[in-house]
Amino acid sequence: MYLPLGLRAKVIILSLFLLCLPWLGYQYVWEMEKYLRHGQEKTLEGTTQALATALHERPMLFDNQASFLTQVEKGRDLYAYPLMGPIQLDGKLQDWQSYQHRMLHYDSEHLIYQQDENLSTDISFTHMVGKYAGYLYGFFEVNDPAVVYRGKNSLRVDRNDHLVMATLTPKGDFKRYIIANTEPGWLSAYELPQDPSQSMPVVPENRIQGHWQQTESGYNIEFRLPLEMVGSKLGFAIHNVDDPNNRQLVNIIGTSATNSVSELGTVLVPSPEIENIIKGMSHNSSRIWVVDNHGRVLAKSGDIRRSSSAWKSTELLETPESTWSHFHSQYLLPLYYKILTRPPQDFIDSLHDSTELSGSHIERALSGKHGSTWRLTPDNKAVVLAAASPIWIDDKVMGVVIAEETTHGIRTLRNKALEKLFNVILTIMSMGTLALFIFASSISSRIRRLRDQAELAIDSQGRIKQQIEASKHRDEIGDLSRSFASIVSRLGQYTHYLENMSSRLSHELRTPVAVVRSSLEHLSLQNLDDNTEKYVNRAQEGVNRLHLIINNLSEATRLEASLTQAERGQFSLQKVVSGCMQGYQLTYPKQQFKVQIEDKPMLCDGVPEYIAQLMDKLINNALEFSLDDTPIEVTLSQSNKQAVLKVTNQGCLLPENMHNQIFESMVSVRSQEANSKPHLGLGLYIARLITDFHHGHINANNIETQHINGVEIRVSIPLES
Repeated sequence: MYLPLGLRAKVIILSLFLLCLPWLGYQYVWEMEKYLRHGQEKTLEGTTQALATALHERPMLFDNQASFLTQVEKGRDLYAYPLMGPIQLDGKLQDWQSYQHRMLHYDSEHLIYQQDENLSTDISFTHMVGKYAGYLYGFFEVNDPAVVYRGKNSLRVDRNDHLVMATLTPKGDFKRYIIANTEPGWLSAYELPQDPSQSMPVVPENRIQGHWQQTESGYNIEFRLPLEMVGSKLGFAIHNVDDPNNRQLVNIIGTSATNSVSELGTVLVPSPEIENIIKGMSHNSSRIWVVDNHGRVLAKSGDIRRSSSAWKSTELLETPESTWSHFHSQYLLPLYYKILTRPPQDFIDSLHDSTELSGSHIERALSGKHGSTWRLTPDNKAVVLAAASPIWIDDKVMGVVIAEETTHGIRTLRNKALEKLFNVILTIMSMGTLALFIFASSISSRIRRLRDQAELAIDSQGRIKQQIEASKHRDEIGDLSRSFASIVSRLGQYTHYLENMSSRLSHELRTPVAVVRSSLEHLSLQNLDDNTEKYVNRAQEGVNRLHLIINNLSEATRLEASLTQAERGQFSLQKVVSGCMQGYQLTYPKQQFKVQIEDKPMLCDGVPEYIAQLMDKLINNALEFSLDDTPIEVTLSQSNKQAVLKVTNQGCLLPENMHNQIFESMVSVRSQEANSKPHLGLGLYIARLITDFHHGHINANNIETQHINGVEIRVSIPLES
């Protein structure tokens, strides 16, 4: 099954192939984006190499103790997280709530000493250290069901609950400090002797500041001390005493043992020296990390969510508002960005406050090679490029420089290129499609004009009504128009000849027929033998039949001529049909008629005598084809502004494809027998002429039901309003 598509629709469909142009342009820009990404990757690798070169062979910038560890143990090796602001030393720990994900919990698994191994450990604590403005901050949230303070008159500081802090100073000295309060309040800090077996004498240490706050479940210790007191090794231990009478040490839980340097864990404090070196990179959209060989962050600079970028600097300056720019921004850009994606203004940066980094690019850099990798942010809004280069000290990789950037700049550059490309392609496609549409419209209008002329040239009965106007265009459609005009002209001449043939035949045959008839009449007056008289009678019958044919031809010709000169008038169709049916019932007393005429005037414009002649032809046709003892049904009704006349007879059905042809001249479906009355098929032809004169329509249909088979002739005539 083929869709009825016109030339314009087909041309528009064919013009859709122009959509390949934006697809090809998009593919080209996509390839360009790949090269830009490759260039961005190489540029970022060059940035990391330059920064790594500035950090080569500078061992003082790195934590030697932590760097030489084979692995870093969580909880023992501490990290001083950068704090967003100073901590209020009140022991309430409210300022630490935003760092909950960084806190570490210590319980029986971190037990350093237990007096009675059969007893369960009922003490635990949560701990964290951080760095801000040259100070090391920290807190201990201790769960202790029995808090024992130092006696106010006691010189001993270790026979009570207390905190011991040990570190290896930047100068290489082993220092131990104790925090032992007599009551909640400002911290009482002292420096212990270097010999771990001795707890006296002690020296007050005012540089360690903070607050001891008792809670329902134990106590909180919040403190700070200058960073110059802390070296690369650090350990904390909570000493628990439960009995205020004997004041015996029950157990010790801590980050590491504090009795010697070898037992201490490490602490990594982000290096301010390295931060100063990479600080200049904070002025662009790159983010720089420096990590040690354990992946712990030593310094960080920059923010990948900033919009300043060398790639974005290629964006065009905003142009003044104009009609085109308004149309472009209001209509075209929303259409373009159904396909394109805008770089998001904000996205989730999962590494924003990370203290440890890992990845294939870092592993490759730690092996002494340059590496890079691409990753999606957790919300799938941004693609981040990360490049890494190793930092060498004495032929050993001591750290890694990592640079990160988003592809927002490249995506913006790509979008700008695609916007320009789409604007040009859309303009070309629109102009091309419009030109093709106008061209196809011109062709299709000429073809439709030729079609309309062809349809108007010949009516539904095949008669030539008007000529086709030959086109003057010198193309294929013009040639076709001139060919049609020539064909219709020749066909009109031939049709005119056929239409006048009946009148010419009837005129030319009347004289010879009259001569033959008079001769036969004179001959019949002579004394003839039986054999000769038989042939004379047969000749007389043939002349009579020929005379009847001439009369029928003359009747159709006269009717056609009279219809052109008839004077119209308004009459009641109901009265004309009713009168005719009364006459038929008297004329054909043996024939049964079923008449149903609606009691309405049904006024129509025409000639009532012609309607009566129409009824004659329809009833004669029904009588000839009706079966014996079957009624002829005649109905007249009004439907909207149409009068509908139906004449139905029971009998043989119309042959296939003859429903409309029986109303043509010289067409009959009767069987022609030698002695039967001649039938030229002019009865229904005359009925059609009368129907056309009254601007009506006539058709014939077979009726096939379970009880009745026959033919129904239906005439519809418009009524006067």
